[in-house]
Amino acid sequence: MTDPLPDTAARIAALEGRLIAQRRILMRLLGGLPAESRAGLLDWLEERAVLRDGQEDPGAVPAEGAALELALADEMRLMRQELARHDDRSG
Repeated sequence: MTDPLPDTAARIAALEGRLIAQRRILMRLLGGLPAESRAGLLDWLEERAVLRDGQEDPGAVPAEGAALELALADEMRLMRQELARHDDRSG
């Protein structure tokens, strides 16, 4: 069977599209939570929005394998910002 997405760029674009769709669904679901649940979630996301690598300036010194952890922290930060904006618009 031939691969429908043989090109690496096409594979990356397809993965990115799927991630964006999943993120939109997730944010819609989170936005529908009761206010007290969203407040707890905002706190939880804020705790995870900064990479805790023991450095004075987290992430300043690239460590092997840190790209995944940096991406996770960045996504938590972005999700927290989006959820906080939702609360500001709804509140």
